[in-house]
Amino acid sequence: MNSLVGAVLLTKTGGVLGPIGDILGWIMDLLFRFTSMFGIVNIGLCIILFTLVTKLLMIPLTIKQQKSSKLMAVMQPELTAIQKKYKGKEGDQKAMMMMQTETKAVYEKYGTSMTGGCLPMLIQLPIIFALYRVIYNIPAYVHSVRGYYEMVIANLPAGFQSNQTFMELASSSKMLSGADFTDLNKVIDLLYTFTGKQWDVLVNAFPQVGQAVTESGDSVVSAIERMQTFFGLNIAYTPMQVIGNFFSHVDGTTVFALIAALAIPLLAGASQWYSSKLMMATTQSPQGDENPGANMMKSMNVMMPLMSVFFCFTFATGIGLYWVAQSVFTIIQQVGINSYLKKVDIDDLVQKNVEKTNKKRAKRGLPPTRVGNVDEMMQKMQEKESREESKRMEKIAKTKALVEENKNYYNADAKAGSLASKANMVAKYNEKHEKGGKK
Repeated sequence: MNSLVGAVLLTKTGGVLGPIGDILGWIMDLLFRFTSMFGIVNIGLCIILFTLVTKLLMIPLTIKQQKSSKLMAVMQPELTAIQKKYKGKEGDQKAMMMMQTETKAVYEKYGTSMTGGCLPMLIQLPIIFALYRVIYNIPAYVHSVRGYYEMVIANLPAGFQSNQTFMELASSSKMLSGADFTDLNKVIDLLYTFTGKQWDVLVNAFPQVGQAVTESGDSVVSAIERMQTFFGLNIAYTPMQVIGNFFSHVDGTTVFALIAALAIPLLAGASQWYSSKLMMATTQSPQGDENPGANMMKSMNVMMPLMSVFFCFTFATGIGLYWVAQSVFTIIQQVGINSYLKKVDIDDLVQKNVEKTNKKRAKRGLPPTRVGNVDEMMQKMQEKESREESKRMEKIAKTKALVEENKNYYNADAKAGSLASKANMVAKYNEKHEKGGKK
């Protein structure tokens, strides 16, 4: 029996995503234990519940982001008008400064900032990336699932890595090609990708693995296979693998499994497209097709679902299942948010934003901004520009008058060598010495 099983620490991601992944893994472990209380031991179901919980936890950020998007839709006509006003003046530094000032004034008018809508997304991105990592390698983060694989390793003999059968099984994994299987983390990563046929090969080579049982008296290998199967699919397989196995008559892949493998990517794309359409319904700018940003969003809402279909064919089925569940829950959530946002009065929303902005400005010792201050701000800018222009013209006039006076005094138009030019020289000499004498 392998005495190192107690030291198993599965492969995890590091860096910023590490702690987030640990927290998400802890949540999924709780869900796994919860479903196990009812006799349901299935990773696929846990992924769906896990997706639901994470969506609920991120509702405040989602609402904040969509409020910002709704404000942007209202602001867009004014922002577009400013862009049109300064179109073709990109090389004029003064014009660009004026454009930035006017744009800033519009944002202040609505009590928001240019980065206001980005902050919720920046917070969500690390969570989303960590989610993928957890689902991609569930045994590394979910302790209850890890226990099943530890039981398998505990029943493998010492030095099993050098066994010919194990080496052949390891070499068949493209994902873990060249991995160091003396590291038990990598062994469990490998076991997580096994097909039913590969488990049969392992049990034939190591009969004691097949004799290992769970607390309920069930075979560990059978429990793992059931745990990883959802609608006839092993969640560690990619849909492409399932389709390939079906047409190659490998591993007893059924027609039902083939249909499920095709359905997951297609459902992922269709559900994402519809959820994006629902989001656009609330944040659509009144200008419609005249807004370049709206046109770009429309293109993205077509391209992203198509990319989802492609990725879900090549990613593990567990990722595809998460993608479908996430989109379906987003649709349900979006219907509720749209209903809520329709009842939100824009004036009230702007006033609340301005109040929050003024509290922040007060802390920094800045004067408060007010709703509808754009015209006032622009008027002050125009008055300032007018004063500066008046000063500039007055300075130019004084300079011209001084030049004219000097011309008359010194007869600056006199030709070189003429009597007038010599008189100028004498006058300048006398003036210089007169000033010196006064000193």
